[in-house]
Amino acid sequence: MCLAVPGKVLNLFGEDPAFRSGSVDFCGVRKTINLAFTPEVQPGDFVLVHVGFAISRIDAEEASRTFSYLKQIGALAEEGLEQTAEGSASS
Repeated sequence: MCLAVPGKVLNLFGEDPAFRSGSVDFCGVRKTINLAFTPEVQPGDFVLVHVGFAISRIDAEEASRTFSYLKQIGALAEEGLEQTAEGSASS
């Protein structure tokens, strides 16, 4: 199964839109994500990430809802993120 996981953009790297990336926080796990498909995002925004690419910008409420669904199906526990997911979308 393939999932898009919400994360919070912490900072941005690069001027060229085709190579723009950013540090994205996933419940305390930070990864560098390609932002070429979401040129409008800014630090503090939430994005849905699939295979290393942010595919859309979402609001904090949608991010929280998605974390809740992922928790219900056990996907957060599989990734070791279940304990830190509570409240992460609101921070």
